[in-house]
Amino acid sequence: MSYYYAKTLDLPFEKAIEVTTEALKAHGFGVLTRIDVKDTLKQKIGADFHPYVILGACNPGMALRALQAEDKIGTMLPCNVIVQERDGVIEVAAVDPVASMQAIRNDRLADIASKVREALRAAMDELPAARRAGADAPATKVREK
Repeated sequence: MSYYYAKTLDLPFEKAIEVTTEALKAHGFGVLTRIDVKDTLKQKIGADFHPYVILGACNPGMALRALQAEDKIGTMLPCNVIVQERDGVIEVAAVDPVASMQAIRNDRLADIASKVREALRAAMDELPAARRAGADAPATKVREK
């Protein structure tokens, strides 16, 4: 089982972040954090890195249920979604919460993770797929990493 879903987009980088945020909101997620990895690495250690943003997405109702089922689950929240640009290609990737929760033996939590997975997949499916030759398959395709 892979730990993420990915999709390439034919959009400028900032627009990709915007439409990803909108798709997440349409499926009950708020973006609690936005970490600009490129800027952070440049400021902290002087390293050059490609455009890379981590969006910390949270569905409040599901987060509450998860915390009630497993009080230490906050160590694995929120759900991270990345937007990155490499060689002119924009990629959006979202964590698979079912894969990340496998280490925790809690049936209630597994059920919640499945529901969050469905909502994240639905948000990814709303993103406009790239039309370039060799572009990724639909967002529900999981690429192994």
